[in-house]
Amino acid sequence: MGPWSRVRVAKCQMLVTCFFVLLLGLSVATTVALTYFGAHFAVIRQASLEKNPYQAVHRWALSVGSSLVGLLTLGAVLSAAATVREAQGLMAGGFLCFTLAFCAQVQVAFWRLHSPTQVEEAMLDTYDLVYEQTVKGMSHVRWQELVAIQDTFLCCGKRSPFSRLGNTEADLCQGEEAAREVYALLLNSFLWFAIRSGCSLDLKGKYTLAPRSPGQGSQWAQRAPC
Repeated sequence: MGPWSRVRVAKCQMLVTCFFVLLLGLSVATTVALTYFGAHFAVIRQASLEKNPYQAVHRWALSVGSSLVGLLTLGAVLSAAATVREAQGLMAGGFLCFTLAFCAQVQVAFWRLHSPTQVEEAMLDTYDLVYEQTVKGMSHVRWQELVAIQDTFLCCGKRSPFSRLGNTEADLCQGEEAAREVYALLLNSFLWFAIRSGCSLDLKGKYTLAPRSPGQGSQWAQRAPC
């Protein structure tokens, strides 16, 4: 293989690498868009609290994600242009963008390892504030926000699965969620009584096999009630 052929192969490899970097930037952009426009994130972000714990985390995630998208896209474009034109300045700019993107990814990885549940905790803190203010009856706006959050996350207040809802909490559980709760309570009661009585759930009594007598073609079972 001659030197010009090697240069062409190197250029093709560089262009293919730039294409995959563009795809990576597109995937990051899609993730950022879903984080901003997703129903579960939007309903928590739109809670009109004086201090929304989730908004700070949300803004930081959007800023880092947008920066990654810009650096990856700019680096890929500069590297592709430098490969085609054989411009060293453009290539240096592309590698600088990739270096900054790598530093941002290291920061995200460190944050994820150091605080793996920060996003979940921020969302739960926001829900706690909205829930407490709604139960205290501060405003109708809080009521609507809490109902929207619970409809989005398919939840119904903060309680034990075996506890009963108060009047205020019960009004927040509407439609299918309330029906599921009644069904769950009935099912829990049935399972509790079944376990207490010692009966098996798939049998109607306690069975013992009787020995087969001569001339019988099958075994008979003697059943004793629970």
